[in-house]
Amino acid sequence: MKSLAELGLRAQGGREAQITGLAVDSREVKPGFLFAALPGAKVHGGEFIQYALRMKAGAILTDAEGARIAAAELAASDAALIVAQDPRQALAQTASLWFGAHPATVVAVTGTNGKTSVSTFCRQIWEELGIAGVNLGTTGVEGAWSHPLKHTTPEPITLHRVMAEAAKNGVTHVAMEASSHGLDQRRLDGVLLAAAGFSNFSQDHLDYHHTFEAYFAAKMGLFNRVLSDDGVAVINLDDPKSAEVVAICAARGQEVIGVGRHPNARLRLTGQRFDATGQEVLFEWQGRARQARLALIGGFQAENVLLAAGLVIAAGADPADVFDTLPHLTTVRGRMELAATRDNGAAVFVDYAHTPDAVETALKAMRPHVMGRIVVIVGAGGDRDTAKRPLMGAAAAQNADTVIVTDDNPRSEEPSAIRAAVMAGALAAGGSDSITEVGDRAEAILRGVDMLGAGDALLIAGKGHEPGQIVGDTVLPFDDVEQASVAVAALEGRI
Repeated sequence: MKSLAELGLRAQGGREAQITGLAVDSREVKPGFLFAALPGAKVHGGEFIQYALRMKAGAILTDAEGARIAAAELAASDAALIVAQDPRQALAQTASLWFGAHPATVVAVTGTNGKTSVSTFCRQIWEELGIAGVNLGTTGVEGAWSHPLKHTTPEPITLHRVMAEAAKNGVTHVAMEASSHGLDQRRLDGVLLAAAGFSNFSQDHLDYHHTFEAYFAAKMGLFNRVLSDDGVAVINLDDPKSAEVVAICAARGQEVIGVGRHPNARLRLTGQRFDATGQEVLFEWQGRARQARLALIGGFQAENVLLAAGLVIAAGADPADVFDTLPHLTTVRGRMELAATRDNGAAVFVDYAHTPDAVETALKAMRPHVMGRIVVIVGAGGDRDTAKRPLMGAAAAQNADTVIVTDDNPRSEEPSAIRAAVMAGALAAGGSDSITEVGDRAEAILRGVDMLGAGDALLIAGKGHEPGQIVGDTVLPFDDVEQASVAVAALEGRI
């Protein structure tokens, strides 16, 4: 139990209250809880204040609109009312104070692509250094302590509870994914960061942000609001948006570690040589050359590794020790993951590429590793950014030899309509003879595997680590890696 004052909150009229818990869902309110009635995309949380009061909430945190909506119910109650200009940010700070100590060292990374890989590589580097670390994001909490998550960046109550539980379980270091939704909704506010990273920027989530400018501004919240003035920013200088990120950081006096091929990068990638199972990389740290072998497919993985290394260094690790760990890094689940190999040597990879840029990047990155043809299976999710669907098809057709368009997570939409949009983009960009449509994802994978000759490779794009396919309101068990293994086993007569 904590007072409003202890939680950094001030109620109207100077009222005080002893808080017994926090909730953003009125159904979870118990006597004495603080209920946060937040503005939503469709419904304002103020509509649920009446229900929270019936459950004997001790305090209500909302904005002026929420207070207006429930004015009558609030006037008739004895609950303390806190009206904040930005109630989401106030909730994040409150949750941080409520749950207490976090792991001592926390870093976060934002960007359209690469967040999961970068955060996972950070955790793997820490593990190699004997440090109890976790990565937190799309794949849940993984590492020295594990915990499932529903969202890449959980809402503040969940996030701060998980961070406190991680600390209680001995975790000292955390690498977080900072999604644009999470940043826009202030979910990370209240987290003390040692360093923050920027990977890249391209089209995604315009169904939520509506414009590129709003999408980029949301991501920049990591640097102009969450990361403190004395924090360190680690930035991929090869991305066209990097100059704007650097300017934001410079204006706040934050130290910047640039990574990438750019001549101004302190951690600079100077050379790569590819083979069937990985790559040799040559890089420089502050002008001193180093070489390492990465057992990772795709040139972009070297960029992710260097961004992760930069974050770990920024968080206090010795650079030489960090570089010694790089040959031990392993593929992140669902990210350019080798799922199966045919008897003729043809390989099947699964990747979470679900944006046009990610599909293009993944296919281009595969090309130096593949002697023969590249076959790609691609789709697009329902109830999401519709503008990217033809771009997904175009990216696939322009960078692969053969394209199979299939269902991803159709959700509430008609699957054939989504496929038609992807097909339109593919057909406009490539030869029609090499583009086919197969609605059933399992069948598409089987056909793709069946096409593979010696030296060929198949990329199954879109769902990566996801263990299910969302059709309507139902999540059907479906794992791309498992389906690829089944398809290879069936075609090779092993089952």
